[in-house]
Amino acid sequence: MSEPMKWIINSMPKSGDKNLSTMAVEQVKKAKTFHQSFPQYQETPLTKLNKMAEYLGLEELFVKDESYRFGLNAFKVLGGSYSIAKYIAKKTNKDISELPYEVLISDKIRNEFGTATFFTATDGNHGRGVAWAANKLHQKAVVHMPKGTTRARLENIKKLGAAVDILDLNYDDCVRQAAEEAANTPNGVIVQDTAWSGYEEIPAWIMQGYGTMAMEAAEQLVKQEIQRPTHVFVQAGVGSLAGAVVGFYANLYRENPPVFVVVEASAAACLYKGAVAGDGNPRTIDGEMKTIMAGLACGEPNTISWDILRNHVKVFISAPDWVAVRGMRMLGAPIKGDPSITSGESGAAPFGALATIMIDSNYSDLREVLGLNRNSKVLVFSTEGDTDPQRYKNIVWRGLNE
Repeated sequence: MSEPMKWIINSMPKSGDKNLSTMAVEQVKKAKTFHQSFPQYQETPLTKLNKMAEYLGLEELFVKDESYRFGLNAFKVLGGSYSIAKYIAKKTNKDISELPYEVLISDKIRNEFGTATFFTATDGNHGRGVAWAANKLHQKAVVHMPKGTTRARLENIKKLGAAVDILDLNYDDCVRQAAEEAANTPNGVIVQDTAWSGYEEIPAWIMQGYGTMAMEAAEQLVKQEIQRPTHVFVQAGVGSLAGAVVGFYANLYRENPPVFVVVEASAAACLYKGAVAGDGNPRTIDGEMKTIMAGLACGEPNTISWDILRNHVKVFISAPDWVAVRGMRMLGAPIKGDPSITSGESGAAPFGALATIMIDSNYSDLREVLGLNRNSKVLVFSTEGDTDPQRYKNIVWRGLNE
Protein backbone atom coordinates (compact mmCIF):
# COMPACT_ATOMS: atom_id res chain seq x y z
CA MET A 1 0.00 0.00 0.00
CA SER A 2 2.89 2.36 -0.73
CA GLU A 3 0.79 4.43 -3.14
CA PRO A 4 -2.06 6.22 -1.35
CA MET A 5 -5.60 6.48 -2.62
CA LYS A 6 -6.05 10.07 -3.81
CA TRP A 7 -9.22 12.13 -3.94
CA ILE A 8 -10.41 15.54 -5.04
CA ILE A 9 -13.61 17.45 -4.30
CA ASN A 10 -15.26 18.53 -7.53
CA SER A 11 -14.97 22.30 -7.77
CA MET A 12 -15.23 22.57 -11.56
CA PRO A 13 -17.50 25.24 -13.05
CA LYS A 14 -20.89 23.91 -14.15
CA SER A 15 -21.79 23.65 -17.81
CA GLY A 16 -25.25 24.00 -19.30
CA ASP A 17 -25.81 20.27 -18.60
CA LYS A 18 -26.96 19.68 -22.19
CA ASN A 19 -26.05 15.99 -22.05
CA LEU A 20 -28.09 15.12 -18.95
CA SER A 21 -31.11 14.49 -21.19
CA THR A 22 -29.23 11.55 -22.72
CA MET A 23 -30.03 9.67 -19.51
CA ALA A 24 -33.61 10.88 -19.15
CA VAL A 25 -35.84 8.37 -17.37
CA GLU A 26 -38.02 7.83 -20.45
CA GLN A 27 -34.94 7.02 -22.57
CA VAL A 28 -33.71 4.44 -20.07
CA LYS A 29 -37.18 2.90 -19.88
CA LYS A 30 -36.95 2.22 -23.62
CA ALA A 31 -33.60 0.49 -23.15
CA LYS A 32 -34.87 -1.63 -20.26
CA THR A 33 -37.97 -2.65 -22.23
CA PHE A 34 -35.71 -3.71 -25.10
CA HIS A 35 -33.48 -5.79 -22.83
CA GLN A 36 -36.50 -7.44 -21.24
CA SER A 37 -37.47 -8.76 -24.70
CA PHE A 38 -34.42 -11.06 -24.74
CA PRO A 39 -35.22 -14.63 -23.64
CA GLN A 40 -31.98 -14.54 -21.59
CA TYR A 41 -33.04 -11.44 -19.63
CA GLN A 42 -33.12 -11.67 -15.88
CA GLU A 43 -32.74 -8.88 -13.34
CA THR A 44 -29.31 -9.10 -11.69
CA PRO A 45 -29.19 -9.26 -7.88
CA LEU A 46 -29.08 -6.24 -5.61
CA THR A 47 -27.33 -7.80 -2.64
CA LYS A 48 -27.84 -6.33 0.81
CA LEU A 49 -24.83 -6.65 3.12
CA ASN A 50 -26.19 -6.07 6.64
CA LYS A 51 -23.15 -7.27 8.56
CA MET A 52 -20.72 -5.37 6.34
CA ALA A 53 -22.77 -2.19 6.74
CA GLU A 54 -22.57 -2.55 10.50
CA TYR A 55 -18.81 -3.21 10.36
CA LEU A 56 -18.18 -0.18 8.14
CA GLY A 57 -20.38 2.12 10.21
CA LEU A 58 -23.19 2.56 7.66
CA GLU A 59 -26.95 2.17 8.03
CA GLU A 60 -27.39 0.08 4.89
CA LEU A 61 -25.18 -1.19 2.07
CA PHE A 62 -26.32 -2.58 -1.29
CA VAL A 63 -24.18 -4.06 -4.07
CA LYS A 64 -25.55 -4.38 -7.61
CA ASP A 65 -23.98 -7.65 -8.78
CA GLU A 66 -23.49 -7.74 -12.55
CA SER A 67 -21.69 -11.09 -12.57
CA TYR A 68 -25.07 -12.62 -13.49
CA ARG A 69 -25.80 -10.47 -16.57
CA PHE A 70 -26.91 -12.62 -19.55
CA GLY A 71 -24.44 -15.33 -18.51
CA LEU A 72 -21.55 -13.09 -19.59
CA ASN A 73 -20.21 -12.20 -16.13
CA ALA A 74 -20.35 -8.42 -16.73
CA PHE A 75 -22.70 -5.52 -17.46
CA LYS A 76 -21.21 -4.38 -20.77
CA VAL A 77 -23.59 -6.38 -22.98
CA LEU A 78 -26.35 -3.94 -22.00
CA GLY A 79 -24.67 -1.18 -24.00
CA GLY A 80 -23.47 -3.26 -26.93
CA SER A 81 -26.84 -4.92 -27.55
CA TYR A 82 -28.88 -1.73 -27.24
CA SER A 83 -26.59 0.34 -29.49
CA ILE A 84 -26.61 -2.30 -32.24
CA ALA A 85 -30.41 -2.50 -32.03
CA LYS A 86 -30.70 1.31 -32.14
CA TYR A 87 -28.42 1.40 -35.19
CA ILE A 88 -30.59 -1.18 -36.97
CA ALA A 89 -33.71 0.77 -35.98
CA LYS A 90 -32.26 3.98 -37.44
CA LYS A 91 -31.24 2.31 -40.71
CA THR A 92 -34.68 0.71 -41.13
CA ASN A 93 -36.57 3.89 -40.13
CA LYS A 94 -38.16 2.31 -37.09
CA ASP A 95 -38.46 3.20 -33.42
CA ILE A 96 -36.64 0.88 -31.04
CA SER A 97 -40.02 -0.01 -29.51
CA GLU A 98 -40.84 -1.73 -32.83
CA LEU A 99 -37.78 -3.97 -32.62
CA PRO A 100 -37.91 -6.36 -29.68
CA TYR A 101 -35.56 -9.33 -29.82
CA GLU A 102 -37.86 -11.67 -31.77
CA VAL A 103 -38.40 -9.04 -34.47
CA LEU A 104 -34.71 -8.16 -34.67
CA ILE A 105 -33.73 -11.75 -35.44
CA SER A 106 -36.55 -12.24 -37.97
CA ASP A 107 -35.92 -12.84 -41.67
CA LYS A 108 -37.92 -9.70 -42.45
CA ILE A 109 -35.51 -7.40 -40.58
CA ARG A 110 -32.48 -9.34 -41.81
CA ASN A 111 -33.60 -8.84 -45.40
CA GLU A 112 -34.44 -5.19 -44.78
CA PHE A 113 -31.22 -4.30 -42.95
CA GLY A 114 -28.75 -6.77 -44.38
CA THR A 115 -25.46 -7.48 -42.62
CA ALA A 116 -23.08 -5.03 -40.96
CA THR A 117 -19.68 -5.55 -39.40
CA PHE A 118 -19.45 -4.03 -35.93
CA PHE A 119 -15.91 -3.04 -34.90
CA THR A 120 -14.83 -2.36 -31.34
CA ALA A 121 -11.82 -2.12 -29.04
CA THR A 122 -11.96 -3.64 -25.58
CA ASP A 123 -10.16 -5.06 -22.58
CA GLY A 124 -12.66 -7.91 -22.73
CA ASN A 125 -16.09 -7.15 -21.29
CA HIS A 126 -17.32 -4.63 -23.88
CA GLY A 127 -16.02 -6.72 -26.78
CA ARG A 128 -17.64 -9.81 -25.35
CA GLY A 129 -20.93 -7.92 -25.12
CA VAL A 130 -20.70 -6.65 -28.70
CA ALA A 131 -19.72 -10.11 -29.98
CA TRP A 132 -22.61 -11.71 -28.07
CA ALA A 133 -25.13 -9.18 -29.42
CA ALA A 134 -23.82 -9.46 -33.00
CA ASN A 135 -24.01 -13.24 -32.77
CA LYS A 136 -27.58 -13.21 -31.45
CA LEU A 137 -28.69 -10.67 -34.09
CA HIS A 138 -26.93 -12.48 -36.98
CA GLN A 139 -24.36 -9.73 -37.58
CA LYS A 140 -20.53 -9.74 -37.74
CA ALA A 141 -18.10 -8.44 -35.12
CA VAL A 142 -14.39 -7.54 -35.16
CA VAL A 143 -12.74 -6.98 -31.78
CA HIS A 144 -9.29 -5.51 -31.10
CA MET A 145 -7.78 -5.92 -27.62
CA PRO A 146 -4.93 -3.88 -26.11
CA LYS A 147 -1.48 -5.02 -25.12
CA GLY A 148 -1.48 -6.99 -21.87
CA THR A 149 -4.91 -8.57 -22.38
CA THR A 150 -5.02 -12.12 -21.04
CA ARG A 151 -5.66 -15.08 -23.32
CA ALA A 152 -8.73 -16.04 -21.30
CA ARG A 153 -10.44 -12.77 -22.20
CA LEU A 154 -9.65 -13.27 -25.90
CA GLU A 155 -10.97 -16.84 -25.89
CA ASN A 156 -14.25 -15.73 -24.30
CA ILE A 157 -14.84 -13.43 -27.29
CA LYS A 158 -13.63 -15.93 -29.88
CA LYS A 159 -16.21 -18.46 -28.67
CA LEU A 160 -18.94 -16.04 -29.74
CA GLY A 161 -17.84 -16.06 -33.37
CA ALA A 162 -16.11 -12.67 -33.55
CA ALA A 163 -12.80 -12.00 -35.29
CA VAL A 164 -10.55 -11.03 -32.38
CA ASP A 165 -6.89 -10.22 -31.78
CA ILE A 166 -4.53 -8.65 -29.24
CA LEU A 167 -2.60 -5.67 -30.62
CA ASP A 168 0.66 -4.15 -29.41
CA LEU A 169 -1.22 -0.93 -28.60
CA ASN A 170 -2.85 0.65 -25.55
CA TYR A 171 -6.64 0.83 -25.30
CA ASP A 172 -7.07 4.29 -26.79
CA ASP A 173 -4.90 3.45 -29.82
CA CYS A 174 -6.91 0.25 -30.31
CA VAL A 175 -10.03 2.42 -30.46
CA ARG A 176 -8.44 4.54 -33.19
CA GLN A 177 -7.52 1.46 -35.22
CA ALA A 178 -11.01 -0.03 -34.87
CA ALA A 179 -12.57 3.26 -35.98
CA GLU A 180 -10.27 3.48 -39.02
CA GLU A 181 -11.04 -0.10 -40.07
CA ALA A 182 -14.78 0.47 -39.67
CA ALA A 183 -14.58 3.57 -41.87
CA ASN A 184 -12.82 1.57 -44.60
CA THR A 185 -15.14 -1.46 -44.50
CA PRO A 186 -18.43 -1.64 -46.45
CA ASN A 187 -21.24 -1.53 -43.86
CA GLY A 188 -18.63 -1.17 -41.14
CA VAL A 189 -19.73 0.42 -37.86
CA ILE A 190 -17.63 1.41 -34.85
CA VAL A 191 -19.40 0.52 -31.58
CA GLN A 192 -17.42 2.16 -28.82
CA ASP A 193 -18.52 3.39 -25.42
CA THR A 194 -16.27 6.42 -25.58
CA ALA A 195 -17.34 9.56 -27.44
CA TRP A 196 -15.35 12.19 -29.30
CA SER A 197 -16.19 15.12 -31.55
CA GLY A 198 -18.26 13.77 -34.44
CA TYR A 199 -18.89 10.43 -32.74
CA GLU A 200 -21.50 10.78 -30.03
CA GLU A 201 -24.72 9.08 -31.16
CA ILE A 202 -23.68 5.45 -30.65
CA PRO A 203 -21.90 6.16 -27.32
CA ALA A 204 -25.10 7.85 -26.11
CA TRP A 205 -27.09 4.72 -27.03
CA ILE A 206 -24.54 2.58 -25.19
CA MET A 207 -24.92 4.73 -22.08
CA GLN A 208 -28.70 4.41 -22.28
CA GLY A 209 -28.24 0.65 -22.44
CA TYR A 210 -26.15 0.76 -19.28
CA GLY A 211 -29.03 2.66 -17.71
CA THR A 212 -31.01 -0.59 -17.50
CA MET A 213 -28.74 -1.64 -14.64
CA ALA A 214 -29.25 1.64 -12.76
CA MET A 215 -33.02 1.52 -13.26
CA GLU A 216 -33.17 -2.07 -12.01
CA ALA A 217 -31.23 -1.08 -8.89
CA ALA A 218 -33.56 1.85 -8.17
CA GLU A 219 -36.62 -0.39 -8.49
CA GLN A 220 -35.02 -3.06 -6.32
CA LEU A 221 -34.25 -0.48 -3.63
CA VAL A 222 -37.89 0.60 -3.56
CA LYS A 223 -38.92 -3.04 -3.04
CA GLN A 224 -36.66 -2.97 0.03
CA GLU A 225 -38.36 0.25 1.19
CA ILE A 226 -35.42 2.49 0.24
CA GLN A 227 -36.78 5.45 -1.74
CA ARG A 228 -33.30 6.66 -2.68
CA PRO A 229 -29.70 5.89 -1.70
CA THR A 230 -27.81 8.63 0.10
CA HIS A 231 -24.56 7.75 -1.71
CA VAL A 232 -23.66 6.04 -4.99
CA PHE A 233 -20.17 4.68 -5.69
CA VAL A 234 -19.38 3.78 -9.31
CA GLN A 235 -16.22 3.03 -11.27
CA ALA A 236 -14.94 4.74 -14.42
CA GLY A 237 -12.67 3.98 -17.33
CA VAL A 238 -13.66 6.37 -20.13
CA GLY A 239 -16.59 7.31 -17.89
CA SER A 240 -19.51 5.95 -19.93
CA LEU A 241 -20.85 3.76 -17.13
CA ALA A 242 -20.28 6.47 -14.51
CA GLY A 243 -21.99 9.04 -16.72
CA ALA A 244 -24.90 6.68 -17.31
CA VAL A 245 -25.40 5.91 -13.61
CA VAL A 246 -24.90 9.47 -12.39
CA GLY A 247 -26.98 10.91 -15.25
CA PHE A 248 -29.90 8.55 -14.68
CA TYR A 249 -30.00 9.10 -10.93
CA ALA A 250 -29.58 12.86 -11.34
CA ASN A 251 -32.75 12.74 -13.45
CA LEU A 252 -34.62 10.21 -11.30
CA TYR A 253 -33.84 11.93 -7.98
CA ARG A 254 -33.77 15.44 -9.42
CA GLU A 255 -35.06 17.14 -6.25
CA ASN A 256 -32.72 15.32 -3.87
CA PRO A 257 -29.89 13.49 -5.67
CA PRO A 258 -27.50 11.14 -3.86
CA VAL A 259 -23.85 12.01 -3.25
CA PHE A 260 -21.97 10.63 -6.27
CA VAL A 261 -18.43 9.23 -5.99
CA VAL A 262 -16.46 8.10 -9.05
CA VAL A 263 -13.56 5.66 -8.63
CA GLU A 264 -10.80 5.20 -11.23
CA ALA A 265 -7.62 3.14 -11.48
CA SER A 266 -4.74 5.43 -10.55
CA ALA A 267 -2.79 4.38 -13.65
CA ALA A 268 -5.56 5.74 -15.88
CA ALA A 269 -7.30 8.37 -13.74
CA CYS A 270 -8.13 10.84 -16.51
CA LEU A 271 -11.35 12.08 -14.86
CA TYR A 272 -9.53 12.67 -11.57
CA LYS A 273 -6.82 14.50 -13.52
CA GLY A 274 -9.47 16.74 -15.08
CA ALA A 275 -11.03 17.43 -11.69
CA VAL A 276 -7.62 18.37 -10.27
CA ALA A 277 -7.09 20.82 -13.15
CA GLY A 278 -10.43 22.30 -12.16
CA ASP A 279 -11.24 24.29 -15.30
CA GLY A 280 -13.96 21.98 -16.59
CA ASN A 281 -11.96 20.73 -19.57
CA PRO A 282 -11.21 17.00 -19.90
CA ARG A 283 -7.67 15.67 -19.55
CA THR A 284 -6.06 12.57 -21.02
CA ILE A 285 -3.44 10.05 -19.93
CA ASP A 286 -1.11 8.52 -22.52
CA GLY A 287 1.15 5.49 -22.77
CA GLU A 288 0.90 2.11 -21.09
CA MET A 289 -1.57 2.07 -18.21
CA LYS A 290 -0.40 -0.78 -16.00
CA THR A 291 -3.14 -1.89 -13.61
CA ILE A 292 -5.00 -5.06 -12.67
CA MET A 293 -8.21 -3.09 -13.33
CA ALA A 294 -8.16 -3.85 -17.07
CA GLY A 295 -11.68 -2.53 -17.61
CA LEU A 296 -10.69 0.86 -16.21
CA ALA A 297 -7.39 1.24 -18.12
CA CYS A 298 -8.66 4.00 -20.42
CA GLY A 299 -6.95 7.37 -20.69
CA GLU A 300 -9.35 9.48 -22.78
CA PRO A 301 -12.74 10.50 -21.34
CA ASN A 302 -16.08 10.10 -23.08
CA THR A 303 -17.06 13.70 -23.87
CA ILE A 304 -20.77 13.12 -23.15
CA SER A 305 -20.05 11.53 -19.78
CA TRP A 306 -17.48 14.13 -18.81
CA ASP A 307 -20.09 16.84 -19.16
CA ILE A 308 -22.50 14.94 -16.89
CA LEU A 309 -19.87 14.03 -14.31
CA ARG A 310 -18.38 17.53 -13.96
CA ASN A 311 -21.86 18.82 -13.11
CA HIS A 312 -22.99 16.16 -10.64
CA VAL A 313 -20.12 14.24 -9.01
CA LYS A 314 -19.06 15.21 -5.49
CA VAL A 315 -15.66 13.46 -5.33
CA PHE A 316 -13.33 11.78 -7.82
CA ILE A 317 -11.03 9.05 -6.47
CA SER A 318 -7.78 7.75 -7.96
CA ALA A 319 -7.40 4.19 -6.64
CA PRO A 320 -4.21 2.09 -6.72
CA ASP A 321 -4.54 -1.64 -7.37
CA TRP A 322 -4.56 -2.48 -3.65
CA VAL A 323 -7.96 -0.78 -3.35
CA ALA A 324 -9.47 -3.19 -5.86
CA VAL A 325 -7.71 -6.13 -4.20
CA ARG A 326 -9.22 -5.14 -0.84
CA GLY A 327 -12.67 -4.93 -2.42
CA MET A 328 -12.35 -8.33 -4.11
CA ARG A 329 -11.30 -10.05 -0.90
CA MET A 330 -13.86 -8.40 1.38
CA LEU A 331 -16.75 -9.13 -0.99
CA GLY A 332 -15.55 -12.68 -1.67
CA ALA A 333 -15.03 -13.51 2.02
CA PRO A 334 -17.73 -11.49 3.79
CA ILE A 335 -18.67 -11.30 7.45
CA LYS A 336 -20.63 -14.34 8.60
CA GLY A 337 -24.30 -13.83 7.80
CA ASP A 338 -23.72 -11.87 4.58
CA PRO A 339 -23.72 -13.53 1.14
CA SER A 340 -20.50 -13.79 -0.85
CA ILE A 341 -20.09 -11.71 -4.02
CA THR A 342 -17.63 -12.66 -6.77
CA SER A 343 -16.33 -9.29 -7.93
CA GLY A 344 -13.48 -8.92 -10.42
CA GLU A 345 -10.68 -6.37 -10.41
CA SER A 346 -12.62 -3.55 -12.08
CA GLY A 347 -15.87 -4.56 -10.42
CA ALA A 348 -14.56 -4.33 -6.86
CA ALA A 349 -12.90 -0.90 -7.09
CA PRO A 350 -15.87 1.15 -5.78
CA PHE A 351 -16.47 -1.13 -2.81
CA GLY A 352 -12.74 -1.21 -2.07
CA ALA A 353 -12.71 2.59 -2.03
CA LEU A 354 -15.78 2.75 0.24
CA ALA A 355 -14.28 0.23 2.66
CA THR A 356 -10.99 2.14 2.74
CA ILE A 357 -12.75 5.41 3.49
CA MET A 358 -14.68 3.86 6.36
CA ILE A 359 -11.95 1.79 8.07
CA ASP A 360 -8.73 3.71 7.40
CA SER A 361 -8.15 6.76 9.62
CA ASN A 362 -6.03 8.33 6.86
CA TYR A 363 -9.27 9.00 5.00
CA SER A 364 -11.35 10.37 7.87
CA ASP A 365 -11.38 13.79 6.17
CA LEU A 366 -12.91 12.25 3.07
CA ARG A 367 -15.47 10.45 5.23
CA GLU A 368 -16.49 13.84 6.64
CA VAL A 369 -16.62 15.52 3.22
CA LEU A 370 -18.92 12.80 1.90
CA GLY A 371 -21.07 12.68 5.03
CA LEU A 372 -20.69 8.92 5.38
CA ASN A 373 -22.01 7.77 8.74
CA ARG A 374 -24.52 5.56 10.57
CA ASN A 375 -27.36 7.18 8.62
CA SER A 376 -25.89 6.45 5.18
CA LYS A 377 -27.62 4.13 2.71
CA VAL A 378 -24.96 3.32 0.15
CA LEU A 379 -25.34 1.79 -3.32
CA VAL A 380 -22.21 0.29 -4.93
CA PHE A 381 -21.87 -1.18 -8.41
CA SER A 382 -19.91 -4.39 -8.95
CA THR A 383 -19.73 -4.45 -12.73
CA GLU A 384 -18.05 -7.82 -13.31
CA GLY A 385 -17.45 -11.20 -11.79
CA ASP A 386 -14.28 -13.25 -12.28
CA THR A 387 -13.89 -12.36 -15.95
CA ASP A 388 -10.24 -13.41 -15.66
CA PRO A 389 -10.68 -16.55 -13.50
CA GLN A 390 -6.99 -17.26 -12.97
CA ARG A 391 -6.18 -13.73 -11.85
CA TYR A 392 -9.20 -13.76 -9.55
CA LYS A 393 -7.97 -16.98 -7.91
CA ASN A 394 -4.44 -15.59 -7.62
CA ILE A 395 -5.71 -12.54 -5.75
CA VAL A 396 -8.51 -13.98 -3.63
CA TRP A 397 -7.26 -17.53 -3.01
CA ARG A 398 -3.49 -17.32 -3.28
CA GLY A 399 -2.98 -13.93 -1.64
CA LEU A 400 -1.17 -12.37 -4.60
CA ASN A 401 -1.75 -8.74 -5.55
CA GLU A 402 -1.87 -9.12 -9.32
